[in-house]
Amino acid sequence: MLEMLSDPQVWILLLTLSTIEVVLGIDNLVFISIAVSKLPPEKREFARKFGIAVACITRILLLLTLAWLASLTADLFVVLGQGISVRDLVLILGGVFLLVKGMLEIRELVGGADEDGSPAAKAAVSFGGVIAQIAVIDIVFSLDSVIAAVGMAGEYVPVMVAAILVAVSVMLLAARPLGQFIDANPTVKMLALTFIVLIGAYLLLEGFDLHIPKGYIYGSMGFAVLVEVLNLWARRNAHRRGESY
Repeated sequence: MLEMLSDPQVWILLLTLSTIEVVLGIDNLVFISIAVSKLPPEKREFARKFGIAVACITRILLLLTLAWLASLTADLFVVLGQGISVRDLVLILGGVFLLVKGMLEIRELVGGADEDGSPAAKAAVSFGGVIAQIAVIDIVFSLDSVIAAVGMAGEYVPVMVAAILVAVSVMLLAARPLGQFIDANPTVKMLALTFIVLIGAYLLLEGFDLHIPKGYIYGSMGFAVLVEVLNLWARRNAHRRGESY
């Protein structure tokens, strides 16, 4: 554990995973807000916090399940001379899922999202029903970030759990301002979605034993984040001067 804490790569991984979890968790906050709006006003805040806490537990259980499946390396069958294990299946299917989900989300973000008729709009009015719906919604909408975490962190299960706890803590403390920041800077969400596509491609290649050093992935992500920070800084300065950017 001490070796892990002293490894700079672990801290970079924690920061990357936490950022992805937070940014992609904004959609969950939108659906949670819609779900709790069906409750009486005096119960909404408690339901929101309790629902996020329950969702945190379900997400960690999902993470541990996928991490355990990814540890099974014995070959199940052979395809074109390539042995396929449970771990390979998790990586291949997870990679395909991330590629498809990421590209669909990017397409929706570029074309404009339509929130009318969303499943969360039909939330049950009972407290238990709302909490159950929040838990289910979180599993569905966090599947991409959880698969990404398993693919990036590998054997670092404590890092993945810590990233989820960090993200949930941020959501509990700063749900409203965080959502406003993402809404005001849609390029941040676009950046996270492109990371998801990149990780999906990485997992797909790993599933077929085509290994790419993770340093390349971290390096490209770090460079993209630096560019985005500079863009946000430039836009803020241009806005202060009354210029367009």
